[in-house]
Amino acid sequence: MAKYIFSNFGKKFSKITGISRLMSDLDTALNQSKEIYFLGGGNPAFIPEAVQKFQKEILKIANNTEEFMKTAGIYDSAQGNTEFIETLRDYLNDTYKLNLKNENIALTNGSQNSFFLLFNLLAGEFSKGNTKKILLPLVPEYIGYSDIGVEKDLFISIKPDIEYLDEPFFKYKINFNSLEKIENISLICLSRPTNPSGNLITDEEIYKLHEIAKRKNIPLMIDNAYGMPFPGIIFEKANQIWDENIILTMSLSKLGLPAARTGIIIANSEIINAVTQMNAVINLSVNSFGPAILKNLIKNKDINHISNNIIKPYYQKKSNEAFDFLIKELNGVPNFKVHKNEGAFFIWLWLKDFPVSSLEFYEILKKRNVFVVPGNYYFPGLKEKWSHKEECLRISYAMESSVVKKGLSIIADEIKKNLAR
Repeated sequence: MAKYIFSNFGKKFSKITGISRLMSDLDTALNQSKEIYFLGGGNPAFIPEAVQKFQKEILKIANNTEEFMKTAGIYDSAQGNTEFIETLRDYLNDTYKLNLKNENIALTNGSQNSFFLLFNLLAGEFSKGNTKKILLPLVPEYIGYSDIGVEKDLFISIKPDIEYLDEPFFKYKINFNSLEKIENISLICLSRPTNPSGNLITDEEIYKLHEIAKRKNIPLMIDNAYGMPFPGIIFEKANQIWDENIILTMSLSKLGLPAARTGIIIANSEIINAVTQMNAVINLSVNSFGPAILKNLIKNKDINHISNNIIKPYYQKKSNEAFDFLIKELNGVPNFKVHKNEGAFFIWLWLKDFPVSSLEFYEILKKRNVFVVPGNYYFPGLKEKWSHKEECLRISYAMESSVVKKGLSIIADEIKKNLAR
């Protein structure tokens, strides 16, 4: 078989990365006959009440020939389905008083696609010798950001402050003193709540980041994949803000529709127009299925009931169960901590001074059919040495309770074994 030489682009995007390893493990876990404890990945839970709502909408589409053909047989525009955009515009304006127009909203084929378009539009080389980066004000941060730049070293981040709470909890805080000194950036970006730690950046911190972004004349981007308005997996009080200097991204994935591959970008018209042109070149048009499923649920505001009364309480209950169970299993283990869970559906476990790295421990757990995500992948742009980067694991509690509990028991057992060596 011929061995081809790939372009620089090909070499970069065909190599093994944290996100590609994560998706490979997901496929492995879902396609093995043996019992697997899949506590890695960001796949949402199957919540029966929510599933029934989405099934009902899909059946309406399937049973109506005209609606089916509009959904499956016609290209939508490169900006996205106009009716869905109008429905979402009205919903967001009514919910958050945002004053959005159609030209402030574009759809993409999933949030990962949104990040690829936005990051490479707003950062990288602008002219010879003039390269600008994306500032991640708080790490650890989403694994999927790390390798998405067409150009290398697209990110810069700063070491967070750590606030120690009642044992065994802690919380990352933005180091604003260090952040204010960073130059040569063209975008500030964060997820809210933060994937992987479940950290919720406060309203006060958001306003402060917004002021810094405005002073630097760059956008502030807030990734709401787990947050507002849907799926609303937030366990603390928070508000949504938007103006022409803010980019909001959203997704249908964590509602329970990851295969619908629907991302949403809310920004000023200049950015939306650029994204639309990029969509046309890269994708021709945007996926119609996600907007078709959700359109009426947003229009009649059933989405509020699904998010606030079905999805959020479901994860809140699972969070309490999983955290209580793991803390009990680790009783007597020295130097372990967990990040305060304020949203999303992960446990961020910190094993301070652990004898093996998170990547090595990940491989140990795989041998016992437990899949987690090693923490070293979650610090893009942080160049300084910091042992903390090798001491953390991201653990999902979205799966069935029996799977989560068995997986957590094995994790606790292996922690104790490795500490005893």
